[in-house]
Formats: sequence, C-alpha cells, structure tokens
Amino acid sequence: MATLETPILIVGAGPVGLALAADLGRRGVPCLVVEQGEGPPDHPRATALNARSMEFMRRFGVADAIRRDGMPEDFPHTALYCTTLTGFEIARIERPHHGGSGPSADSPERAQRCNQIWLDPILRELASGYDCATLRYRCRFETATEQADHVLATVHDLANDKRISIAARYLVDCSGGHSPIRRALDIGMSGSNYLGHFLSVFVRAPELWTHHKMGKAALINFVEPKGLWRNLVSLNGRELYRFGIRGKAYYDAPEKVDAERLFNEVVGREVPHELISIRRWTARNVAADRYRSGRIFLAGDAAHLNHPAAGLGMNTGLGDAIDLGWKLAAVHDGWAPAALLDSYEIERRPVGRRNVAHADLSHANDREQQPGPAVANDTPEGARARQALADAIVPAQTRKVITDGLALGYRYDPSPIVWQDGTPAPEDTVTDYRPTARPGSRAPHAFIAPGRSTIDLFGKGFVLMRLGTGAPDVSAIEGAFAQRNVPLSVATIRNPDVTALYQRALVLVRPDGHVAWRADAPPADPLALADRVRGT
Repeated sequence: MATLETPILIVGAGPVGLALAADLGRRGVPCLVVEQGEGPPDHPRATALNARSMEFMRRFGVADAIRRDGMPEDFPHTALYCTTLTGFEIARIERPHHGGSGPSADSPERAQRCNQIWLDPILRELASGYDCATLRYRCRFETATEQADHVLATVHDLANDKRISIAARYLVDCSGGHSPIRRALDIGMSGSNYLGHFLSVFVRAPELWTHHKMGKAALINFVEPKGLWRNLVSLNGRELYRFGIRGKAYYDAPEKVDAERLFNEVVGREVPHELISIRRWTARNVAADRYRSGRIFLAGDAAHLNHPAAGLGMNTGLGDAIDLGWKLAAVHDGWAPAALLDSYEIERRPVGRRNVAHADLSHANDREQQPGPAVANDTPEGARARQALADAIVPAQTRKVITDGLALGYRYDPSPIVWQDGTPAPEDTVTDYRPTARPGSRAPHAFIAPGRSTIDLFGKGFVLMRLGTGAPDVSAIEGAFAQRNVPLSVATIRNPDVTALYQRALVLVRPDGHVAWRADAPPADPLALADRVRGT
C-alpha cells in the first residue's frame, strides 16, 4: 500500500473542503483533499452565499467570478408566495440589498446566488492554483486511526483501484451530512426531532417569467390548501430551476412521481420546459455533540445539518473553514501551540447550534401553515383567506429570507483567545445587523479609500488598527508579537467615522476578521496579549 504524508488531510471537496484548502493554500500550508466524486455536482444543491461568505470570496479574489457565473446582476432576489404562477399572488418579500455589484451599508459585498454547479468549479480552480494544495478526485475515504502524533487514514483510489495510506498531522472532515468519519468516532447529533423527506427536480424552463404575470423572483413558494408544499428556486436567472416537493410518499417512490404534472400544476399552464434530473433528500436540524476528536475536526454538514429554508447550511460551513484555517496554519507554522485548536469547537459550535435552531423555526412556519381550500378561489372568502395568510406569513418569512443579523452579527463569545473589554453583549438579532467592534465580533465594514474597506485589511496575520489622530504608539505591542513570532501588521486610520464605529483607539483583529482585543491604550503586559490571542 502506497503511503503519503501531509500536514492537513481534508476529506470532501464540496464548498467547505475547497474553501479550507484555499485558505490553507494562500497561507502556504500543504494540504491534501480527497473526494470520492469526479467533480462538481450535476444536480443543484446549495445556492445562497450571504454577505459574510461573499467577504470570504472577496478575500480569496473570486467574488467577481461568482457574480459572473451566478445570478445576473439585475435579477431580483424576491421571495414570492402565490397559489400558482398564473393564479393569485399572496405576498412578496423584496431583498434589495441582495444581488447586484455594489456594496451595502454593512459590507463591501452583497449576498449572491451561485449554485454549487458553478461555485464548486470556481473554488476548485482557486484551491488547485496553490502549489501546496493537492486535490485528488475519485478517492474514497475508508478509515482513519489516530496515532500518537498523527492520523493514519486509508483511501481507495477508484481510478486505479488501489488503496493509499495517508499520514496527516490533522484531518478535517468535510464529507457532508452522511459523514462516515463522524459515525466512526461515535459523535452524536442533537437538536430538533424533525425529519423531512423531499424530492428535488432539476428543471430547464427558458424565461419562465414571460409565461405568467408574477414577474421574476428568486424564491417562489406555492401556497396550497394544506400548506407550503412546493417551491421553485431560480438557479441562474435564465432557464434553470430547482423544483422542490415535500412528502414522504414522493420520497419513498420517486420513480412513481409524476413530476411533469406537479410542475404544470404550480405554473398553472403548460410551458416549454425539460426535466433534467430528480434526486431525493432528507432534512434534519441537528448539530454534532462535538466538533473535534483529538486530531480530527468536523466542519460543514459533517458538523451541522439544517433544512435549507433560511440558506444557512453552506454559509455556516464556510465560517467553519475560515475559523479553522488560520488556526491550523498557526500551529503548522509554529507560532501557536496546539492548544489554539481547542478554540475551534468553543467558537463554532454555538454558531452552528444557533443557525440550526433558526432553520428549524423557519421551516416549522412553512409546515404549520394551513390556508384551507378557499385560498385559491376567486371569491370574497378566498380574498380574505389570502389576506389572512399574508398577514401571518410575512413577518415569519421575512426572518427566514433576510438573515443579515445571523450572517454578519455572530460573535465568538466566550472564547479563550478573545480578550473581552467588559462591555455588555449586544442583543442577538436575525434580520437586522448592528455593527459592533466588541471583542469576538466581526470587525465592521467602513470604506477607508475608494473601493477599499476595512474588511480588506484582514485575512493574513493579525492587524492592529490605530484609529484617530491621537492613537497611541504601539511599538511595545509590535515588539511583543515579534518576540512570539506572531504575524502582525499595523494600520493607521485617522478617519473619525471609522474611529466612532470601532469606539476605541486600538483594535486588534484576528486573521479571520474577528476582533480579538480593543482599548484606548496599550496593555500593561503586551506579551500577555500576544499569548492570549495565540492560544497559550
């Protein structure tokens, strides 16, 4: 059996595994990605990239590629609720700060829609562009055993029908919801007892909006007498859609499902279309009880599963990759002890649990709606039923489709590598993001030059921001970080608006863009600060 050695073994080449490989690659850390498939999915999966994920893509230099290959700039990200496309509109929720190419008030990037069919190749090209990142497709993971100072894994090279032994210092499981690694480690998952059964139908329907009066919309939910059972998701803003159908009977016998009839029903008339493929899938809202076992880490769907109602799954996984990437690099490069890696689960598991709980609550609202038989009738009773339903679903559905508070406002609180400043924690929000530079939070966005955001300062080593005209000398902090070999750069910004936003004269930001410490003067013991943020 051939044996390979690598510092980091990543199992799974979906968006999370590829993003982690790219993050390690740009830091110069060798890694090996193994994936049992041959490449990008041939059936639509995750589509939504929230503003925070787009900030990561901006950091990687692929934000423009995502806008190019994803939804057209002028396609509205509207969430529409109707009986059929040729029937009655019940409600619509606009999302004007989603899509397009300009910044929003809270980020230099806007949420975008780019399905994995196009996203995965972008990330694959990105990761494979680093000499230290190796991608091996058609390589199926089989076993992993933790040794004293490494993990010994076995994979099956399907192309050559041979088995390969891989010795890695650390293994990151990005293999998805059916993770064999998590099961082998006997790590349970807890959360909601919900289990949903669905069919996903890949449809081509060119310029579908020209055949009905509802106009363009990214998310179309069909209201039937028994609830919201079917939906239509625009994939590329031109002709490709994912048609979703809920029901165990459909899941149990997909070969018996008349998908043509079901699609024609929601449109309300026959239109030119083609059914490309049908897949069945299940949904759960649970998070792993542990994100780590020794030298093995869980990330993405291997660590948390949720119904895609609020578009949180892939975005939460990308956050996992960004949090773990710089920490693995720090340990590999020797300026942080292995104890730094303890912070991964402490920081990311609460975020995963929070997002899973929100997805469960969001989808519960879909399941609980019972509009009644009059909702599709052209009668006064039908009009009253539709208005009552609109009054009920708009507040709840707004919290499902607009989640800027979750996307940008999550914080690492508490964390052993964050030095809190004693200020009270801000209120948790779902829809509205409220900028804060409180330690543990994402360092907020502000433009510091045309087209250049504070967000663009972060992503490599630590950044010490000196804010305002009277910011103190930081040579003692620089000396302490140099003594500990912790990478640090200093950014002096005199813009009073930025100073007011960050509320302190000195703000230390981690490589992932989260605030580690802030104050108006250097600490009495700068070495203690350097040691705290590097995990000693």
